[in-house]
Amino acid sequence: MDEEIDTSGFAKHLFAWSRANSFVPEGWLKTWSKAELAELSSLGREVDVGCPDGSLLGLKMKGIGDELETGSGVVLLKGLPTERFGKGAKGLYKVQELFSAIVSQLGIPVSQSAGGDLMLSVRNEAFGKNDSRTRGPNTNRRLSFHTDRCDVIAFLCLKQAKKGGENELVSSPALYEVIRKERPDLLEVLMQPFPYKRHVVDTGNALPYCEQPIFSFCDGHFAGSFLRVLIDNADGDPDCPSLTDEQRKALDFLEETAEREDLRVSFIQEPGDILFLNNWVTFHRRTAFEDWSELERRRHLLRVWLSVPNSRPLEEAFKANFGSVEAGSIRGGMLKETTEAKKQTE
Repeated sequence: MDEEIDTSGFAKHLFAWSRANSFVPEGWLKTWSKAELAELSSLGREVDVGCPDGSLLGLKMKGIGDELETGSGVVLLKGLPTERFGKGAKGLYKVQELFSAIVSQLGIPVSQSAGGDLMLSVRNEAFGKNDSRTRGPNTNRRLSFHTDRCDVIAFLCLKQAKKGGENELVSSPALYEVIRKERPDLLEVLMQPFPYKRHVVDTGNALPYCEQPIFSFCDGHFAGSFLRVLIDNADGDPDCPSLTDEQRKALDFLEETAEREDLRVSFIQEPGDILFLNNWVTFHRRTAFEDWSELERRRHLLRVWLSVPNSRPLEEAFKANFGSVEAGSIRGGMLKETTEAKKQTE
């Protein structure tokens, strides 16, 4: 077994994990109690009533929020009985309502599109490589390690793929520490601003690009943020800043380090599993998958982006992309498209 990662030099609110010191992060697996399921059953019948103060659900989500911010940054909550709502559009709607009620106890959902969508269906839509609607979640291809534009991401699994579609996670504090030990010169580069080109679906954003670091600290709080596809898109656009050779080398080393088996954790979500990730301390990706031929059996997850009240402060560089950098502020997500923004993106 490899040497355990040294976390002695880490700042506060920073917890590194890896397969070298734990096959899965301690405390990340959680289940529903009978009493909690009974409360969910009542909530499921009248989701719109919300949760009263001091409810079991509220207390559970408070504990999950603490684990995400000050613990491993990962929680896998197993056993939501989604099947009891039945099949078809009506059943899906009820599951969406229940999922929304659950995650809203953790934070405020933020938009995942220029249309203001607060919940996204993650499934292979087969739009085509050059279709403007195509983004990683609606394909069946393997994704690279990345973070999303929010504090916390929540995935609810409804259907598994026929084959593949594994979740893979890596601790960004662990990556930081490995690179600090092995290539401190490249770590210095990764803590400098990188250009991010505006996403093709981010049509509510008037900025053609923004610049932010991969690793950063603010008031002693660590933050890791990474989406290479937008960095590479900026590098290939003459209207955006180009990368230096050292920046490309640093990004390559970061991704090579994330591939190490002793750092990665892999698993497949089962129907009813909710995966919560703190995007500031975890990188995530999905492996390629093969779907079932029957439409009703195909891989399907629901995704919500959350801004959480116990979030950490961020460097000022993140303000352009996240809207706010103060701890506990509402931030992240995509702006709704306006007439002015549409003109500037055309």
